[in-house]
Amino acid sequence: MDPAIRDVLDLRAQLPFNRDRLGARFTPGKGRPAPSPSSGARWLVLQDQGLVLEGPEGCERLPVGDRPRALALEEGDALYVGDFDGEPVFACTMAKDAALPAGWRRETLVPMQGARLAHELCTLGGIALQQVWWERTSACCPRCGERTERIEHEWGRRCTRCAYEHYPHLHPAAIVLIRDGDRALFARRAMWKPGLYALVAGFVDNGESLEGCVEREVEEEVGLRVKDVRYRGSQNWPFPSQLMIGFTAEYAGGELRVDTRELEDARWFERSSPPTALPGKMSISRWLIDRYFLT
Repeated sequence: MDPAIRDVLDLRAQLPFNRDRLGARFTPGKGRPAPSPSSGARWLVLQDQGLVLEGPEGCERLPVGDRPRALALEEGDALYVGDFDGEPVFACTMAKDAALPAGWRRETLVPMQGARLAHELCTLGGIALQQVWWERTSACCPRCGERTERIEHEWGRRCTRCAYEHYPHLHPAAIVLIRDGDRALFARRAMWKPGLYALVAGFVDNGESLEGCVEREVEEEVGLRVKDVRYRGSQNWPFPSQLMIGFTAEYAGGELRVDTRELEDARWFERSSPPTALPGKMSISRWLIDRYFLT
């Protein structure tokens, strides 16, 4: 098998947020009527960008059975996400500032904030987070403003006045590891914890190819030109609804010039002396760094 194809398959199955990570254990709820909660039903309780779980640290678990009434859940119907290990999974939400009772804890799903849950929980939580965001941002028609309703057997919604149909939005973004011999370019944003460096990334513009996005973003953010842009894999990124498409590229010229509207800093690091803090193992950013620079 071509090593590049092997890498893509490896990435799909190993990183969280990609549904492939769950394999045959998960069946999406799309196209099926929502069942009634059973004794084995699992609940994905979302609070901000975290998952609310029962049990002490290290023994966390999803609530099972009826709707978890011990929690101050927000109003509205639970969203049927699908089946996991043969049992239905539902998503519901709590207000960001709602207090948790004793015996419950919230764990972030965001890798850049130190997510540490098992990959399966992160993936289920990410799927729920993305679906809940879509439901909340598509309640009204983007054409005429009237109420929308779910299209049968689809995740899409249809306007009750003008019948306009729209479907979950996914925003593609390119992320790239730029290499120059034994060094690579790393960048950081001001919102990240001190010392953390990752890779240059940005959203794809209208009419733009993925490779063109890589070239433009690199030139805009750090003033460099790149060549030999190669696709390496992708990761669903539900914060709130992105698809991160990973590339490597070779330095082709230019002087490093940081766009401070986008980045706080960018610099070259030698393979023997990488940044002291890197993105978490759950991100495609770290996967690219580990696979194509540090090994």
